[in-house]
Amino acid sequence: MSEAKKEILQWVENNQEQLIQFLRELVAIPSDNPPGDCYAIAEHIYKRLQDFQFEAIQLLEVDEQEVKANGMIRVANVLSTTAFGQGEGPEISLNAHGDVVAPGMGWTYDPYGGEIVEGKLYGRGAAVSKSDIATYTYALMALRNVSEQLHGKVSLVFTFDEETGGGIGPKWLMDKGYIKPDMAIVAGFTHSIVNAHNGCLHLEIRVKGKSAHAAAPHTGFDAIQAMSGVLHALYVYRESLGNIKSAVPGIESPTLVVGLISGGINTNVVPDLCTIRVDRRLIPEESGEQAEQEIQQVVEQAIRDYEGIEVEVERILLANNFGPVHEDEQLIQTLGTNWKEIMDGRLEINGIPLYADARHFYEAGVPTVMFGAGPKTLLEANGHRADEHVRIDDLVKATKIVALTLYDLLKK
Repeated sequence: MSEAKKEILQWVENNQEQLIQFLRELVAIPSDNPPGDCYAIAEHIYKRLQDFQFEAIQLLEVDEQEVKANGMIRVANVLSTTAFGQGEGPEISLNAHGDVVAPGMGWTYDPYGGEIVEGKLYGRGAAVSKSDIATYTYALMALRNVSEQLHGKVSLVFTFDEETGGGIGPKWLMDKGYIKPDMAIVAGFTHSIVNAHNGCLHLEIRVKGKSAHAAAPHTGFDAIQAMSGVLHALYVYRESLGNIKSAVPGIESPTLVVGLISGGINTNVVPDLCTIRVDRRLIPEESGEQAEQEIQQVVEQAIRDYEGIEVEVERILLANNFGPVHEDEQLIQTLGTNWKEIMDGRLEINGIPLYADARHFYEAGVPTVMFGAGPKTLLEANGHRADEHVRIDDLVKATKIVALTLYDLLKK
């Protein structure tokens, strides 16, 4: 290992208490989305980057109308670009999101407390993905302290709308030309490199009938009865999805969940409307348009024999899948080499069944991976559940790996 890399590792070792404290600060600031009032945490990070003596720091507030259109209250993105040498060389974006799902019930520890127990830091966002904000910040700080000449740019890209789609976060920043990365590392896990993720399609299906008095039901058309046929057909369709297998390690089959249902006027009235919301996960080999067409056909076939019934299918969300990025990609190879310097065991390169902001970079043609502080799976960290946590050891090791990777990418 070179002397420069030893300097990086020593700097992280010497500053790991400050790294942990920074994460605790972030966990302590509520940034639940929904409802999506995430300005306070963005402003705090902006001020801390000033304290850390970063340059070219921007607090970029998103227009109120755009924010509301994305179902949020107030949002700003935090951007800081550090140039090495004359800035010639690759531009690398480090993207993590600071918005989180609401804590919910069942916590043993204060979800905003950042308590450390047996080597684990607890709190909402500790693993997803406030830990990555801390990791990327301190990895870049470590790199700034290297005496060797480097060439290129590294941007800290901290966004706050991932839980509602990322449209006014990474995508917004690229569309407006604030960042033009040659490669990107996006919030992920310490024990594997993620090179693909599923997409997601949300549909609202509305079955419409005609109301009538319950004493004379034959004069109406029962929307709930018709919806029962739609539900049966969707569940049969769901079973068939299990026969479709992805070739991407870590991803199995497409899934479908009916997550919401509502309908009816009163107990003594034939219902004239029944509505459901459907979540359809897309493996990397699928397209959202294809899946939407399949569901449209299933629904139309299901109501065909119900008299007086109409149906509408509306797309609520389409988040495209990401990858797979080829394992020979320079970013994956460099990250993998440095992973093996720090971690024990065998490195896994795999996809994950959820969806994330990595897709926005991938769709823009940017070589992208997901890597950061955390275990192999969200389940291990209780991500989106009570007692979410990150291991301190993972936090420190991820910071070292990212810093070493940046060094290798910028010294060439």
